[in-house]
Amino acid sequence: MTALPASRDVLLTCPLDCPDACRLKVTLTRGEDNQERMTKLTGDPTHPVTRGFACAKTVHYPSRANHPERPLYPLRRLNAKTEAPVWQRVTWDEALDDIASRLRTLLDTRGPQALLRYNYAGTMGLMEGTHVHALFRALGAPELDETICATAGGEAWALGYGTRYGVDPQDVAHARLIVLWGINSLSTNSHLTPHLTAARKAGARILAVDPYRNRTAAFADEHLKLRPGTDAALALGVMHELFAHGWTDEAYLAEATVGAEDLRQAATEWPPERTAEVTGLRADTVREFARAIGTTRPTYIRVGYGMTRHEHGGTNLRAVTLIPALTGDWRWRGGGCALSASGAFKLNRRRLGAVHLIRAETPHVNMNEYARALQPEAGLGATIIYNCNPAVVAPDAGRVRAGLQRDDLLVVVLEQAMTDTARLADYVLPATTFAEHEDVYTSYGHHYLGYNRAELAAPGEARPNSWVMQELARRLGVTEPSVYWTVDELLSDLLTTDHPHLAGISPERLKAEGSVRLHLPDLFLPYAHGAETLSGKVQLSPAPQHREPEAALNTEYPVRLLTPPAHHFLNSTYGNLENLNRAEGGEPHVLVHPDDAQQFGLHDAAYARLESEIGAVRRRVKVTDVTQPGTAVVEGTWWGLSAPDGTSINELTAQTLTDLGGGSTFHNTRIRLVPVEG
Repeated sequence: MTALPASRDVLLTCPLDCPDACRLKVTLTRGEDNQERMTKLTGDPTHPVTRGFACAKTVHYPSRANHPERPLYPLRRLNAKTEAPVWQRVTWDEALDDIASRLRTLLDTRGPQALLRYNYAGTMGLMEGTHVHALFRALGAPELDETICATAGGEAWALGYGTRYGVDPQDVAHARLIVLWGINSLSTNSHLTPHLTAARKAGARILAVDPYRNRTAAFADEHLKLRPGTDAALALGVMHELFAHGWTDEAYLAEATVGAEDLRQAATEWPPERTAEVTGLRADTVREFARAIGTTRPTYIRVGYGMTRHEHGGTNLRAVTLIPALTGDWRWRGGGCALSASGAFKLNRRRLGAVHLIRAETPHVNMNEYARALQPEAGLGATIIYNCNPAVVAPDAGRVRAGLQRDDLLVVVLEQAMTDTARLADYVLPATTFAEHEDVYTSYGHHYLGYNRAELAAPGEARPNSWVMQELARRLGVTEPSVYWTVDELLSDLLTTDHPHLAGISPERLKAEGSVRLHLPDLFLPYAHGAETLSGKVQLSPAPQHREPEAALNTEYPVRLLTPPAHHFLNSTYGNLENLNRAEGGEPHVLVHPDDAQQFGLHDAAYARLESEIGAVRRRVKVTDVTQPGTAVVEGTWWGLSAPDGTSINELTAQTLTDLGGGSTFHNTRIRLVPVEG
């Protein structure tokens, strides 16, 4: 009898919500119990994007997959959701039969509007993250608008450029000026860093625009520490100088854009002095920043979604992204702007997630308003949560928790970890990780399509999301064929297209190679001669305008709170790993400028109470000049279980929506800081 190998390496695409969509080399090791487990993870050294390294977060994924508290069997709650959970292990049939019976009664008595899914991007897989919505659409349940992250930026981009294309990251080394605007790329887009470094070695300057000095700002050659929410003002100030000094590409404007005169007129109102007054920068800094952009070709601007987390966040991003249309950088290799590359994946999505079943009369729920949807008067009787941890990540998290604790609400959570949300469930159903199920992946940071085999037997009785939804569908009598698709059937449908970007990419080739680059030209300049808008050109009008937020700072709430990503977490993913909690300081800290610490009587390492109109939390203070007066920063979406008072930072944030796309406004929060005893 031949002995099975003790370990083997497999190549898999990372499933997490990150532009890098890395191709990973995962080591699987067989233990004494004959069970294979993930024991090591690094980057695929042969992949052009991943280049042999994994980020500081996902290198620890094996610890997450093998966590001792990972749910491995269906669990039914035995006590009230307002108490610490007491679980009973049940069989899959017992769990699914009871859930389906309760859903059938709910659907028959109150209609499909009483059932709501809540999900986001815990996996980016097109089967386990997207197609699983098919069950809810077949039932006619309300449509969840997945707006918590990208819709404000996506709609802003669409207004100017139509389809979301971006600069190929492999071309960034050709840029001679790089502006990292509203993105901490060293923490959230780490595989861009080698390209930044290559550009710098070739003579490029790197500038960071961000309200506080994070890792990326420290890496940059210069940091512009603007006031939160004033990105549109700075962009308009840059445009003022571009027009005033003749640094615009008039040939590009004439051929590839419409509305340049509207934008020119709007920019006249933003001389450096006014821009400085609004942004908090010096007038000379504004001038030099504009000069650098106006006189350096090619200039590459990498924008992040951080600037969209304000009331006028869509306008902020739209203003910044129009700058390359004025300078003509879209015609240069390595020049232009990048938000998302997702538009290049011209898959056939007509039946993905059974979107063809969405009815015109189907009600919609904005996921940023989940707390409101969970109120008894909204009429929900059941919510099924997957790929998300809303008790931590959703705005107004205190009311979300209270809503989930209702004894008349059936809460079902599909999870890989015992999150804050899972602890509020009536049923926890154990979900597989990316090594344990088959799936297909796109990217919003590069141009490689990915496929994963199910390389690892699932531990315990963990099952894919798709298996759970299909089993519920059978019990509920759903007959829509697409609900029951396999990954092979989904992949075949996705690739049923004659779009040239997918030429030569068959299901067989993708499954054989695992990662395949889209069929794009070597020099991909998608906006060199216009854009996929109704006019066929880049749309510069109506001109963006800076507006002050309704939630303006005042004497009662004089500090703006920012909650950007932590280096070692990905939203709330990895929040249960003690070593990564320690790497982030052991508990969440609030970064406070020395001037504010003195004004409010705060001391380094002491505790402060952060109070907003929505709620209050307690956090340890770190006095530091990385931030600016009037701005406090709490990095990372820590689990409430790791916070000193058991709360999520989102107990402070409101359900206010952005001007475009109905997005979240996490960085719009205004607070006061009150010293408290530890």
